[in-house]
Amino acid sequence: MKKSLLTLILGVLLILPVSAEDFAVFSPDRKLKVNVFLKDKSLKYTVSYNDKIMLEESPLGLITNESDFSKDLSFVEKKEQEIRESYFEKKIKQSMVNYVANELISTYETPKKEKFSIIFRVSNNDIAMKYTLAQNGETARCIVLKELTGFKFPQETTTFLTPQAPAYSGWMKTKPSYEEGYEPDAPLGKKSRFGIGFTFPSLFHVGNKGWVLLSETGVSSLYCGSKLSDPTHDGVYSIAFPEKDENNGLGSAEPGISLTGETPWRTITVGENLKPIVETTVAFDVVKPLYEPHKDLKFGRATWSWLLWQDPSINYADQKTFIDLSANLGYEFVLIDAAWDVNIGRERIAELSRYAKSKNVELCLWYNSNGFWNDAPQSPKNLMNTSFARKKEMAWMQSIGIKGIKVDFFGGDKQETMQLYEDILSDANDYGLAVIFHGCTLPRGWERMYPNFAGSEAVLASENLIFTQHANDTEAYNATLHPFIRNSVASMDFGPVLLNKRHNRNNDGGTIRKTSETFQIATAVVFQTPIQNFGITPNNLTDMPDYIIDFMKNVPTTWDETVFIDGYPGKYVVLARRSGEKWYIAGINAEKAEKKIKVKLPMLVEKNYSIITDKKDKSPQFQTLKGNKKGEFTLTIQPEGGVVITN
Repeated sequence: MKKSLLTLILGVLLILPVSAEDFAVFSPDRKLKVNVFLKDKSLKYTVSYNDKIMLEESPLGLITNESDFSKDLSFVEKKEQEIRESYFEKKIKQSMVNYVANELISTYETPKKEKFSIIFRVSNNDIAMKYTLAQNGETARCIVLKELTGFKFPQETTTFLTPQAPAYSGWMKTKPSYEEGYEPDAPLGKKSRFGIGFTFPSLFHVGNKGWVLLSETGVSSLYCGSKLSDPTHDGVYSIAFPEKDENNGLGSAEPGISLTGETPWRTITVGENLKPIVETTVAFDVVKPLYEPHKDLKFGRATWSWLLWQDPSINYADQKTFIDLSANLGYEFVLIDAAWDVNIGRERIAELSRYAKSKNVELCLWYNSNGFWNDAPQSPKNLMNTSFARKKEMAWMQSIGIKGIKVDFFGGDKQETMQLYEDILSDANDYGLAVIFHGCTLPRGWERMYPNFAGSEAVLASENLIFTQHANDTEAYNATLHPFIRNSVASMDFGPVLLNKRHNRNNDGGTIRKTSETFQIATAVVFQTPIQNFGITPNNLTDMPDYIIDFMKNVPTTWDETVFIDGYPGKYVVLARRSGEKWYIAGINAEKAEKKIKVKLPMLVEKNYSIITDKKDKSPQFQTLKGNKKGEFTLTIQPEGGVVITN
């Protein structure tokens, strides 16, 4: 009886008052804890997991052009509730999600009686927090000048961060495009390469205590995209707004909001190991769809001539060849890249669309985002940046059966740019078009917010394998980072599976692939996005073993479940993903030595399975085996090689 009473008390006391102004909110399993408190009339918080401090005393608050919500604060009230929601979203790593969290809303006021609140939602392994601002008197709008939300990590922490690139830099002044490299296990407190902070998401290894992943979600046209600042002298990273010279210097770096208004959610994923980091769905748990999906939206697999055949392939004959390739593979799409309007023309694009339809394939078209924010010369231009031109173009696409667009070269993270992303998505949905963004920012909950959003690049993607040998030399290293960082929080349009050994049209020149064929097909599973633009070329149908092509014919792009099996960022990773009743287990090794990994795969207990691995010379081999009663396996992965298992 005593034990039952204690259990009941623990289940009810989800928000524990420490004092009249100090609170603790726990996750449902009571392992994750957030303390929120006033100290010297400023708002602070700490985060612990299993009683181990993961974030030390860190600042909260914000400053607007109307009010200062960072000092001289007084507590007003608190509210708490349990949040329970189940939702279906086929475009993310887990199609059916049951979200359970405990919510604390604590409200404070300035000496002028101006009120604001901070909301914490704490689920198992995840924290989401945001501010809400009340209307004070007649003032119904404000500009947020600074957000003090900070993250102070214990000194033993190391970092896995990628620097924010300077605005209006890079090729044709197209940066920032979220394509910089990572430094693994860097010391805490190290400044960013360009001195302007770090790109979300940001991964931290808190010594032997565990891991923390920082990001944000719910960013729409109502706010700007944010980043992580360089650390202060006392080691605090904080929320930072875009650089003033982004978007060619036009528009405000600080977001404007109406009152009552709110900020986006900042998210903190915490775990003693990497499993919660890889499997988190918090980016989608705390947002809602903004509109109903068009009834004809489709997702799936595409071939893409430009990746290996480059600009000269954007002609009628080559695109017809790739339509045939998609048809032979059973793929849903062909992506036709830049300059199709000049090199093929609209009438012949319509012909290609009809031809593709006869082969049960549909087309996606590339567009330049345009406007005044870069010098990128590729056409079609000036069709996505204004409402009337965009709707006219999308109506034409709908009339000839186009099913998707890829829009490239955006100008930064200012609120004006977020408005452009949203406008493109909303209009495209009206015309039945799925949307991929390229040369762009990190998606922030967009898979759920915008039903026709498919994915974004925002990563050092596969095109760089054609551009530089260095990208090939470091391909395996970068690939083993993404499941833990970039691809953990959002769909990633990488363009994987380049089966040519040489990265050119004839497979006889250009840069040299260092990874194995098994590694390449494993990335079709390791990298997640609902429309995969694969780097397969027509010659692969005859120069690859049948079992490689058969795997690529059948691999899905949407998943019902994702399970982290093993790995370490920058070294190796093994993931399992389920589509319906079928499991796909994929592993890749970035290290220079053979790796033997003991894993448990309960989904294969006493079941027949197929496995593709590498021989010592990196050539692929295929076997059909049966799992043992314990579901225990030893996977051998060659250097820069892979393993793929299907049941």
